[in-house]
Amino acid sequence: AQLVESGGGLVQPGGSLRLSCVASGFTFSWYAMSWYRQAPGKERELVAGIGSADATTNYANSVKGRFTISRDTTKNTVYLQMNSLKPEDTAVYYCRTFWRGVTYWGQGTQVTVSS
Repeated sequence: AQLVESGGGLVQPGGSLRLSCVASGFTFSWYAMSWYRQAPGKERELVAGIGSADATTNYANSVKGRFTISRDTTKNTVYLQMNSLKPEDTAVYYCRTFWRGVTYWGQGTQVTVSS
């Protein structure tokens, strides 16, 4: 399995970004996907997850109402739409899946929220 993220960058507070994660090497539609983030000096934390069949979603309390996770099975891609960004959202964002007993991570994409 391989996961490749993109879409990070520098944005002002209150702005928006959309992250993408393209998956390959496994049957994308069968597996749950999630986004994590890691800020400097902090542990990696779950941001949002989406199920496989019913696409049930869940979010960290800190991003509820601002972030939206979605998936496009025709493109083998999972997205994270981030609105109303805050400086505390600054982190490296990672895509993750669990396939055949192994956790796979992407390389990460940097999101910096600063004026």
